[in-house]
Amino acid sequence: MTQLLDNIFWHALVGAHSRYATGANGARRYAPGFSPIVGFANVEQPDLGSLIPYCEVGEHFYCGGWTGGAPSDWRVETETSMFRMVWDAPAPKIDDLLDAVALGPRHVPQLLELTALTRPGPFGPRTIELGEYFGCFDGERLVAMAGERAHAGSLREISGVCTHPDFQGRGLARRLMLKLILRQIDRGETPFLHVMRDNPVAHELYERMGFRDHCETVVRVISRC
Repeated sequence: MTQLLDNIFWHALVGAHSRYATGANGARRYAPGFSPIVGFANVEQPDLGSLIPYCEVGEHFYCGGWTGGAPSDWRVETETSMFRMVWDAPAPKIDDLLDAVALGPRHVPQLLELTALTRPGPFGPRTIELGEYFGCFDGERLVAMAGERAHAGSLREISGVCTHPDFQGRGLARRLMLKLILRQIDRGETPFLHVMRDNPVAHELYERMGFRDHCETVVRVISRC
């Protein structure tokens, strides 16, 4: 499991999510419309050249683990760090969020509206095809959501966790996460997630829920020049 976690997006893109990926040799990306994330067989020496035929000039991607200089045909737009956390606790006792709605293609406009407002991480109109997503509604308005993204071996990522500012403080996103965690554990999977270093409130919440730090890694947004 440690080997998969250390380079999770590469293993997802050449494994369980290979049907959603494009790329060649030591580089893969999620296809357009999914989350703009890339994975490399060697994260310390990424095969950026093999990615060029599969992306457009100016297109932005997230990648982790790479700290070297960028070649002349690529630009590092931003750089920060994030924690990769893995579940290390018993299964949640119950799923008490009975009014959670399974999200599907008809909810994409509401998903994109909420993620544009709250910015939980890279998200595209087809990201919900990567796993299960659940949300809470106020009438027709989606006010909280959580779902699944990367999947490699028995590891399944919790992602897209966000709450509309008007509905924060009610524990909706946490309860949606627990619903997913319970379902994953019931399937024999191990939940994991990512949280940015500059979000200590979320980091502490995830620790209280039962996640522990696996590693801290550099994360960059890069674009082709």
